[in-house]
Amino acid sequence: MGYRIVVVGATGNVGREMLNILAERQFPVDEIAVLASRRSLGTEVTFGDKTLTTEDLDTFDFAGWDMALFAVGSEATKKYAPIAAKANCVVIDNSSLYRYDPEVPLIVPECNAQDIHGYSKKNIIANPNCSTAQMVVALKPLHDRAKIKRVVVSTYQSVSGSGKEAMEELWEQTKAVYNPTQDVPAKVYTKEIAFNVIPHIDVFMEDGSTKEEWKMIVETKKIIDPSIKVSATCVRVPVFVGHSESVNIEFEEFLDEDEARDILREAPGVMVIDKREDGGYVTPKECVGDYATFISRIRQDGTVENGLNLWCVSDNLRKGAALNAVQIAETLGREVLKKG
Repeated sequence: MGYRIVVVGATGNVGREMLNILAERQFPVDEIAVLASRRSLGTEVTFGDKTLTTEDLDTFDFAGWDMALFAVGSEATKKYAPIAAKANCVVIDNSSLYRYDPEVPLIVPECNAQDIHGYSKKNIIANPNCSTAQMVVALKPLHDRAKIKRVVVSTYQSVSGSGKEAMEELWEQTKAVYNPTQDVPAKVYTKEIAFNVIPHIDVFMEDGSTKEEWKMIVETKKIIDPSIKVSATCVRVPVFVGHSESVNIEFEEFLDEDEARDILREAPGVMVIDKREDGGYVTPKECVGDYATFISRIRQDGTVENGLNLWCVSDNLRKGAALNAVQIAETLGREVLKKG
């Protein structure tokens, strides 16, 4: 016996990836519905070897459906997620709307699967920010061994994190560099993204940080440990898919780089590729389409007591969004609903 699953926002990058991953991982689906806004109504999407036609989110009846994977913005989620939850359909939400709600669990299954039981307060489970998701997968097993005091992270985030329009903007601006008659002004971003990097993701806050940086701080505390101090600088780079992070970690006690490497090799969801030679590390281009969070460049940091550095790369449309949502659905099914 399987589940009746709804994918909300099925025509977007993340929604389509959710459908791909549900099929790839052979999630026990008895019936699936794909929903979109009225402007995308009737659009066809694929689910394994099937072609599905999108239905109208505005009129859909969630009663009798087990789970709804939401891949729409916060405004649409604010309107429709409570409707689904009230109909006893568990919402797994990829937006930022519920991440900081103390009555909604924020789940990365490799890190805090046990917290999923808190879903019953609102019938909603939150998916973390893409940059947080991959980082905490690497941090949690290290924290369990040596307890993390402080993390300093700089991100190199691909344009797919901003959606289809951002990917098109990078493509058109890149072509325009080689065609002097073309001018493709920045629309999605504040500055041209082609052959450039932009240290600005989401809105600025009063303390000078951006909301993306704030998200990494707050979400890491909620998922792993509220005592961890986090300093983040989030940067958009001219890469289509795949987020990278340079992570500096300070521990309560000494952790040797070789032991850290061994811990990460055994950690769920992590793949260590760390050779001290040309090409002995993973780049974002190489991680596209993969489930794993890749860790490279593990080394001691001698400038602080008990410090380590590492390089962390993952497909942001997968572990950063769609894969994590499907893993939450798998955990919910296995630990709570127990139908599949």
